[in-house]
Amino acid sequence: MLAIGLGVLAGILFGLLTVMVRRGLIRRSDPIAGSVVVIGVAMVIVLAVTLITGQGGELFDPGIAAVYFAIGLVAPGASQIIFMYAVRDVGASRAAIMIGTAPLLATIIAVVFRDEPLKAGLLAGTVLIVIGGASLAYERNLPAGFRTRGMVLAFLCALTFACRDNAMRMAGLETDMDPRAATSWALIGAFVAVAGFAAITRRGALPGQLRDVFIPFLPAGIVFGVAYTTLTIALGAGKVTVFAPLNAMQSMWTVLLAWVILGRSDGIGTRVVAAMLLVVAGGILIGVFR
Repeated sequence: MLAIGLGVLAGILFGLLTVMVRRGLIRRSDPIAGSVVVIGVAMVIVLAVTLITGQGGELFDPGIAAVYFAIGLVAPGASQIIFMYAVRDVGASRAAIMIGTAPLLATIIAVVFRDEPLKAGLLAGTVLIVIGGASLAYERNLPAGFRTRGMVLAFLCALTFACRDNAMRMAGLETDMDPRAATSWALIGAFVAVAGFAAITRRGALPGQLRDVFIPFLPAGIVFGVAYTTLTIALGAGKVTVFAPLNAMQSMWTVLLAWVILGRSDGIGTRVVAAMLLVVAGGILIGVFR
């Protein structure tokens, strides 16, 4: 029951994260500086939890730490900036639905490159996700400022998550580092990636920009940190086969929370809801049968 509860909570929190990012972007449209705040706050929270729960010693294994640090550079490092631009360009709901294709992409990578078996449930989930994602191409109830490139960015973000999931799975099979310590190193890598990119592209203007965006993006950073903490605890409390289908529902939570918090500004219509249901159903099937 604990794993189920944590899985549901993680899905809700990751859904809320996308909405909080959108809300922050409405107040301050700066995806790069915003990424630094979101990742930085999340990193501090996860590091604090790791130390408080007595897993600090797990942090000091340089060989294993380097693996998770490298993974974090890509996702959630580079992917966070892509994610922020995607949410800015197409809104929280559509970005979340496209990112919901990550289980499909992760399965394709695992089947093609890691020789995992292809099952009927995976094929059924694939069909549902493809139909759901494709249906958004014909959607007309678009939010203000919609840019088609945002859908491409959201798909690219899903691809980085899929690569991250396979890399983390491979690393997890070969190491016994505590999930909290592993997540801490992944977020440290992510922070180095986004802060380094921001420092190079913004140069001396970055400190002032961080002050401007800190409050608007602070809620997103807190939600991200708590969501990742919940995720790591869930993985330690139960099997991935229990957790994955519940976590796959985060697109649904994003659409529901966007409707409550953002209202009409996110342009949620019948087609968006239908696409969300198809993608979520496909993600659940893949989570069950993978």
